[in-house]
Amino acid sequence: MASEMIIDHKERANALLKADAAKILKLIKVQMDNLTMPQCPLYEEVLDTQMFGLSREIDFAVRLGLIEERDGKAIMAELEKELSILHDASIRK
Repeated sequence: MASEMIIDHKERANALLKADAAKILKLIKVQMDNLTMPQCPLYEEVLDTQMFGLSREIDFAVRLGLIEERDGKAIMAELEKELSILHDASIRK
């Protein structure tokens, strides 16, 4: 029973972190589509703040033992990859 609870918490933590990463991607996409260009300081400020916040969430989850460090790094790497693709696409517009 306890091990099932631990697995459930780990799965939930992983899902929540991935959802937060998806929210950041959506926020940046909306910002790029409607408000500012990637060279804008406001864009950079929002991106930096959101990425820092997610990295702190991941660090906290790792320290609690809810996710493995490599999984946290994978979430960040995937988000950075998606943001890079989005940034490149906006420059080509």
